[in-house]
Amino acid sequence: MRVVVGMSVTDVDRRQDLLGWAAELDASLAFLQMGDPSLSAELTRIADSGARAITLAGVSLGPLAPGHSWLRRIAAHWWRERAGERPTIQVATGLATTRDELAEVLTETRPVTGTEPGLTSPAWERVPDHVRQVLICRGPRCTAKGSEETARAVILSAMEAGLGDDDLLITHTGCQFPCNQAPVLSVQPDDVWYGHVEAAAARVIVRDHLADGRPVEAYRLPR
Repeated sequence: MRVVVGMSVTDVDRRQDLLGWAAELDASLAFLQMGDPSLSAELTRIADSGARAITLAGVSLGPLAPGHSWLRRIAAHWWRERAGERPTIQVATGLATTRDELAEVLTETRPVTGTEPGLTSPAWERVPDHVRQVLICRGPRCTAKGSEETARAVILSAMEAGLGDDDLLITHTGCQFPCNQAPVLSVQPDDVWYGHVEAAAARVIVRDHLADGRPVEAYRLPR
């Protein structure tokens, strides 16, 4: 049995596309984050159906996707925790970023052995030292109005401005409610909310607010 695994929030938004890609390979679809079914739930469903072998292929279509190693980590964690009969699991060694790449990445796989790193690390023990958290709405209206490009512009502009983990924690969220102002972005603990944040606006917000500490009144929403 094959499973196509969406790695990023964008992949959840592209569910219908990915369902079509998976169907072409006689595969099912699962998600690593913010989408159902989760990878763990899909592995359980397939294993409970009696499958003896499962092959996973990761797809990454958007920004803020975790590294490829997380596909193996999550699969290995499930395999170690699985009670009773456990299927063998093969994981494609590369991630697909296009439809054509998906079949190609499935030609080279490595087995899950159970010795892969776990889900904890000393580096993830404490709250990070970021000054600000940038919350990018990925609810249905914001997504429909281009919040994927908003997120991409924030990430790339922050990198260009030299802002790192000690400066920003960039987070995708569900609906933040002022949906008529989509795409919506908020900055905490500054308690600043922005509306109509398309990519060009996002670059201005990064430059003036996140890098220089000056909220951008042209896109700021009243509180």
